[in-house]
Amino acid sequence: MSDPPETLVGIVDDDLSVRKGLARLVKAAGYRVEVFASAREFLERQPQEEPCCLLLDVRMPGLTGLELQEALATAGRKMSIVFVSGHGDVVSSVKAMKGGAIDFLIKPIDAQELLGAIERAVAKASTAQREKAQAADVQARLKTLTVREAQVFALVVTGMLNKQVAAELGIVEKTVKVHRARVMDKMRAGSLAELVRLADRAGIIAKA
Repeated sequence: MSDPPETLVGIVDDDLSVRKGLARLVKAAGYRVEVFASAREFLERQPQEEPCCLLLDVRMPGLTGLELQEALATAGRKMSIVFVSGHGDVVSSVKAMKGGAIDFLIKPIDAQELLGAIERAVAKASTAQREKAQAADVQARLKTLTVREAQVFALVVTGMLNKQVAAELGIVEKTVKVHRARVMDKMRAGSLAELVRLADRAGIIAKA
């Protein structure tokens, strides 16, 4: 269950012995580890660009684990979080999971259960990063379209025929065909289905 060394797992726990124990276990599994004694200390760290996982204690002096989760979400720092707690608090567990946590584990933590949760968290972070990169790429392609091409694109992905697009925009069908061909080329789409997928990634909502 070893991941590339560049995959970071952050550990936030106010208990030194817990931090050390978790760090040893996580390092042995092949991850890069950084430890933090408080939520505030973690917030002072520069945001991680690569996929990462955060092991987060629920109850800590000052800013709690749940409050850190909320602060990260508010700041737009989406992270894959695995909560660890010394108490089986149902309310905290529900709140953590609703906030997008991958898992909520109770101390003492089973090693294989923890590593499985980390693996899921890293996988989710990797998927999110890949989707973000794909969306940015699509946005870059969109910026190459002219205003008219963008209009044709937005209508074509709704399923409109060329003649319907022409009627909607007040232009001739032949002109629509030219713009449509340019859209397909600039968006690097090989089919209408692929163009629709690109529109979905770009957040363009097709109107019926």
